[in-house]
Parts: sequence; C-alpha cells; structure tokens
Amino acid sequence: MVHKKPAQPTKPAAKSRRESNVERSAYFARREAAKVLKSVLQGDANRRAVGSIKTLVYSPTIRNKKATFALVCQTLKYLPIIKDVMEIANVLNSKWKRQAELMYIITYDILFGQDASLTGDPEKYLILRKGPLQSALAKILVKKGAKRIEDLMAQYQIYDVKKPRYVRVNTLKMDVETAMFELGKENAVQKDDMIPDLLVLPPGTDLHNHPLVTDGSVFMQGKASCMVAVALGPKPGWEVIDACAAPGNKTVHVAALMKGEGKIVACELNKDRVKRLEHTAKLAGATNVEVLHEDFLNLNPKDQLYSKVRAILLDPSCSGSGTVADRLDYLLPSHTSGDGGDESRLVKLAAFQKKALIHALSFPSVERVAYSTCSVHQIENEDVVKSVLPVAASYGFQLSTPFPQWARRGLPVVEGSQHLLRTDPVEDKEGFFIALFTRNATHIPETFQKVERDIDLNNLKHEAVNRQHRQKKFVRSLPFTRLSRLYLHRNSMICRR
Repeated sequence: MVHKKPAQPTKPAAKSRRESNVERSAYFARREAAKVLKSVLQGDANRRAVGSIKTLVYSPTIRNKKATFALVCQTLKYLPIIKDVMEIANVLNSKWKRQAELMYIITYDILFGQDASLTGDPEKYLILRKGPLQSALAKILVKKGAKRIEDLMAQYQIYDVKKPRYVRVNTLKMDVETAMFELGKENAVQKDDMIPDLLVLPPGTDLHNHPLVTDGSVFMQGKASCMVAVALGPKPGWEVIDACAAPGNKTVHVAALMKGEGKIVACELNKDRVKRLEHTAKLAGATNVEVLHEDFLNLNPKDQLYSKVRAILLDPSCSGSGTVADRLDYLLPSHTSGDGGDESRLVKLAAFQKKALIHALSFPSVERVAYSTCSVHQIENEDVVKSVLPVAASYGFQLSTPFPQWARRGLPVVEGSQHLLRTDPVEDKEGFFIALFTRNATHIPETFQKVERDIDLNNLKHEAVNRQHRQKKFVRSLPFTRLSRLYLHRNSMICRR
C-alpha cells in the first residue's frame, strides 16, 4: 500500500487561517472591552469608580490588553456620537439593550474602525443595519453643520492630552542604571531631576507589554504620584500604614524606599481593589507589605498592633480632577457633560478626607503623615488642611515643606500655605496636592527616642569592639623577638617601682 504524503497547505488556506485567528482575537477583545466599558460607565454614573480606565484594562484578567485598551478609549471618545446615531437609527431593541456596551463598541468598529472581521451574533445584527447607522451619522453631520468627522468631534470638545511617560524603577528588583540601559535600547530615556528612581520617556511611549513592566522591575507611575512616598520619607525598619492603599503603586514605592525592611500595613475597604493591591505587592516583590481588607477608620490608634507605627500615607478617595490626562477621565460622560466637579459630591469627599486625616494624626507613635490628593479643588486640599490644623497642633504636629525646590505651593488661604505643595494640570500635566505633617520631638514617645539612642549606642559599641579586635589581631601578628622581651622586662620594672 502506497502512503501518500499529506498535501501541503496552499497559500490561500494559510491566509484563511490567519484571518480566522485575527477574527477570533478581535471577537474576544470586543467582549473584554465591553466588560471594562460597563464598569467604567457604571462607576462614572455612580461617582464611585472601581479604578481608572488603565487600571481596569491592565488588570490580570484582561488577556488582549493593547486591543482592549484601544477599543475602550476610542469607543468612549466617540460615545456621544454613537449614542445619537443608535437612537436615530433605532437599532437597540429590548434584547440588545442588555448588551449596550458591546453594541457601542461594535458600532464604533462599523462607523469609525475596522468592520472587516466582525463575527458574532451582535456583530451580524448591526452589520445588517449598517445602512441606517451610516444614514443617521450623515443626518448628525448635517444638523451640526460639520463636513468631516473631525469637525464633529471638535464640537463635542474631546481632545487628546499628551504628557511624558514616567517610569519609576522598582529598586527592590532592579537598579536605576540597569533600567535605563534596558529601556534605552528602544527609547530615549533620561533621569528625572527630582525623584531619584524616576525615569522620563517621550509622550506616547507604549511600555505595557515591556518585560520590565510585566515582571514588576519598573512601574508606569506619574511624577506627582511618586512625590508622595518620597515626601513621607520612611526609613528602613519602620512600621508604616498606607491608609487607602489600592491599587498599590504608592504602597510598593514606600516598600522600595524602606529597602524591603520593616512593615507596611496596606488598608483597603473595597474587595475588588484588595485583589488589585495584592497583585501589585506580589508583582513588586514587596514582601514587607501586609494587605488588610479593612476600613482605615476602624483601626484603633491605641491598639498594640499599631503602637510602633512611625508614618502614615493618606491618599484618600478624591474627585480625581487633577489626573484627567493620566486616568483618561476626560473621555467619561461626566467630564464631557461638565458635571465632573459636582459640588455636593465634593462636600462629601472633603468630609471623609478631614475625618481620615484627623484619624491618622491621632496615632500616638506616628511622627510623619503625608496627606495627598489628585484633585485641583481647594475644598479637598487647603480647606481640609485648614480644618485639621488645631487638632494637629494639639497632637504636636506642624506642617513641614516637602521638596523645598518645588516652585508651586499651596493657595494662600491657610496659614502655612508655603509648606503645601501643588502640581499644575497644565504645566505639569497632572494636578496633585501634598501636605506633610511632622511631629515635634517633644511629642515623640520616649520609647522611640530610647530605641534610637540604644541603636546609636549599640553601633558605637560594635565599632569599638571591632576596633579593639583589629588592634589585638595586629599585636598577635607581630613576631616575638628579643626586642619584644626587653620591652616587656622594662615595663615590668616600671610597674614594680
């Protein structure tokens, strides 16, 4: 029996297989993007986001991160138009309204993206209605007096905001020079002029799939965000609380500054954000981080568990008004509708921030408290600080100046505003606020002062013992000669006299 060799696949067959893989990848990317979009839109509507767009897209559960991120961003960018188009075309019946986010994404692909590989039932449904969708878009263009899609987008006032790509080197895993060398193979890299472990790359640099990012050797983190942990100034061996820790970038930065020594209690109330926090700590190799699924306000300052805490980082929930470029909040419906600074919401946030800050200052052994927000609003920043100053003074705290070389300080509406730090959303591409409270030495518990003295004394004793040991070792290494015998005899005669 003659066995025939299997026929080699023809080029058309190989091409068909490649197209099939592309279709499958695009199919799953649309569904992953729909999940993210649903979470983003629900969080925006309820003013209680689980995380930023980037945080949600680059979570471990999303497989095709690059395609998902592009789909979410582009769909959000065109969302006001897409909603108007779908309403005019009347394509969303009761069945498909339950999958509204997926329908938005597919409509984006049909009208503005690539509709060549649209497979799946919702895709087929909308493809059959491509004509009414395009007709509805044409009506909107005429109504708005726009000749091109770009002109229409300008009327919705949605623009791209560009900022440098900042990368913080995780010194628990890699030194700065090595990171610069590796990243410099494909990009222009330079060191930041203020943060020692921060690198600056050109705007738009995509590092999400870079090996140094995926293994936790570097973190994509904004400059202002990195300033908070440095301002706190924790020392190796300290015990620290990160009061509102998720997603954990500041937490693991504190761990790196402590060289992995001591302990960081990272508090987070939200169950989903706890998982993100645990993932970040594991990725960074921050073994001194203990994640606590608990409300920071429930921690008892008098509990012996926290009797040795020396510093607290408090970065509470805020409006996020200063990070629209980084968080991509400018794509959200609340931003485009102009109600992102809802006054009643700001009042509630400020009340919580004040309560959390007073709680942080009440821990008896704490020496340093860094309060930060990614907000531009005075009510969340200077007003909160002003409201707690009397309480802070009663605990022995005063305002200190983080980064004295930084030009932009607090608004002159509170005593000591020159100590407060602000970054500008236009000049610095993000708006942050930092207030650093430090305790007077007279209010630091005597036990800690004694520990510091004992450490210094032990260091001195250790050095003295080492010096004595070196001297003895040096004496023993000398040969015992006749001259040595004469020297000993002379000394013994002197002692007898």
